[in-house]
Amino acid sequence: MGLLTGKTALVTGSTSGIGLGIAKCLALEGANIVMNGFGDVEGAQAEIAATGVQVAYHGADMSKPAEIEAMMAFAADKFGRVDVLVNNAGIQHVANIEDFPVERWDAVIAINLSSAFHATRLALPAMKAANWGRIINVSSAHGLVASAKKSAYVAAKHGLVGLTKVTALETATTGVTCNAICPGWVLTPLVQKQVDAKAAALGVSNEEAKKLLLGEKEPSMQFTTPEELGGLAVFFCGPAGNNVRGVAWNMDGGWVAQ
Repeated sequence: MGLLTGKTALVTGSTSGIGLGIAKCLALEGANIVMNGFGDVEGAQAEIAATGVQVAYHGADMSKPAEIEAMMAFAADKFGRVDVLVNNAGIQHVANIEDFPVERWDAVIAINLSSAFHATRLALPAMKAANWGRIINVSSAHGLVASAKKSAYVAAKHGLVGLTKVTALETATTGVTCNAICPGWVLTPLVQKQVDAKAAALGVSNEEAKKLLLGEKEPSMQFTTPEELGGLAVFFCGPAGNNVRGVAWNMDGGWVAQ
């Protein structure tokens, strides 16, 4: 029997990268998984199904509240309720503030921040009724510190930390907890693209580009893995996490310690 046998976890943005890693760790603890995201949906579902749990998929566009409502209703209909909600969906756009396209700002805020609010407000009633639930918001080291050219992302990830704290306070006397995970560099397909671009721009090897990327921010000089982030999510779901409330836990190789 796993820690989460009989429970259901909904992980947004879970068809690759961090979301898939967290979903897999929760599945290995016995949770049925509701997946969401784009890309290789069938491949991602097969990875989760291989753990032996039930898996379902909903393709909600996380920038659209009505689609998020449909996804939450789908999860409740399929499995009864969402016990563990992982708000992980996110996009990035890089530009100076004065050059930042307004529609990109709106999209980053909608997907990285507002979607977490909508999913949380819809998950809380059933969690409170059962007096058990876990809400885990995937923020970022950029939820705690800033970098130039990332105004929308940094604003959204800081906002997600704030939303985490408010949710934790509002559920403080219940069996529902809310916490944030703040990763540093994780070698997801998205970050690999940044590595490839750096290698091409500077005419260096991929390994050298990785070192340059890590050297800018991460003292450990190593990437955090999706599995490490998933391990922290499992900890939040376990009995040792019962009174961990409203934290923004950075797994960032010392980035924020500087």
